[in-house]
Amino acid sequence: MQELISTIRQLGIDINHTTSLVIIFGIIFLTAVILHVILHRLVLRAFEKRARASSHLWLQIITQNKLFHRLAFTVQGIVVNAQAVLWLQKGSDAASVLIICAQLWVMLYALLSFFSLLDVVLNLSGKLTFASQLPLKGIFQGVKLVSAILVGILIISLLLGQSPAILISGLGAMAAVLMLVFKDPILGLVAGIQLSANDMLRLGDWLEMPKYGADGAVTDIGLTTVKVRNWDNTITTIPTWSLVSDSFKNWSGMSASGGRRIKRSISIDTTSIHFLDEQERQRLIQAKLLKPYMDERHQEIDAWNQQHGHGDSVLNRRKMTNIGTFRVYLNAYLRNHPHIRKDMTLMVRQLAPDANGLPLEIYAFTNTVVWAEYENIQADIFDHIFAVVEEFGLRIHQAPTGNDIRSLAHVRSSE
Repeated sequence: MQELISTIRQLGIDINHTTSLVIIFGIIFLTAVILHVILHRLVLRAFEKRARASSHLWLQIITQNKLFHRLAFTVQGIVVNAQAVLWLQKGSDAASVLIICAQLWVMLYALLSFFSLLDVVLNLSGKLTFASQLPLKGIFQGVKLVSAILVGILIISLLLGQSPAILISGLGAMAAVLMLVFKDPILGLVAGIQLSANDMLRLGDWLEMPKYGADGAVTDIGLTTVKVRNWDNTITTIPTWSLVSDSFKNWSGMSASGGRRIKRSISIDTTSIHFLDEQERQRLIQAKLLKPYMDERHQEIDAWNQQHGHGDSVLNRRKMTNIGTFRVYLNAYLRNHPHIRKDMTLMVRQLAPDANGLPLEIYAFTNTVVWAEYENIQADIFDHIFAVVEEFGLRIHQAPTGNDIRSLAHVRSSE
């Protein structure tokens, strides 16, 4: 500053201290304005124009997140700080105020530039197949939070004129309070890292978590919350840390396998189960799906009866049952169904009988995971089962309805 005053006085201009300050601040302000016009009006406008016309995705993402805009403001702050150190007297009030303001400006826009850089990386990773499904958003939000805290400490130390180490050491006494205030972000950050490292959850996965009423696709994995769009288009918000502390069902394995499981049973009225007589056997053997089984089974049973059978009592002889034949028919029907996977588990099994009869369970996998198609296939299969069950002399168990009671009352009244 003294050198500047001496130079001006050599030109024959007599100025005082206040006038020199005004001149210096004017030079700094004018330099800042010129630099702002060059960076924002010329350089950045030309870059944005090129980015809009370019086919490179990374250029468009950088422009959208204003990375270079914030870097330009950071550069302006650095230039102002350098000018204050160069032109103003060291230790003066004017120099201290301007340098502190410039440094605060630089730290703020450096932090915002770092945020923009993280957003650029996050958006670019979303375009990559291997990274698009990772819960990076929560991790980046955690990094932003830590960065903001560190910059906040630097700003406070700059305003107080104290070393940042003193403030950081003082935070030890506030650890309990900070843990309470930032409990969810801290737990969310740890949970996000665990979800990513163990590949537990990805964007687009079908998540089922009855505790929170969530049953749908994961649309967002943040630092503190995970958003799930349920199948009724409602949005359920789940704390991120709960995905690590509680259990949930991820249906992505089913989607990746290409087959969705059918596991449903029908209850057979046990009073309708009996041995097949010859007339029923002759009728059922006409079915193409049953003929190979019926022929083979008939020969096997006849051979056994000739060797071990004694008399005509059914207790001494072997015979086919309608329930067993029906089970074999359903197995053959499923194996010939065009929409059932043959390379996955496929069986028709009996479960333990109960008050509702004998459960006969269908356990198979469809060749599609699309919900609507899966439901149509499942409905078609059980439509067929309900329609053919009487061909085997079987009845579906059903609790008495009002129509049954009216029919019984009508029979009694007619008597």
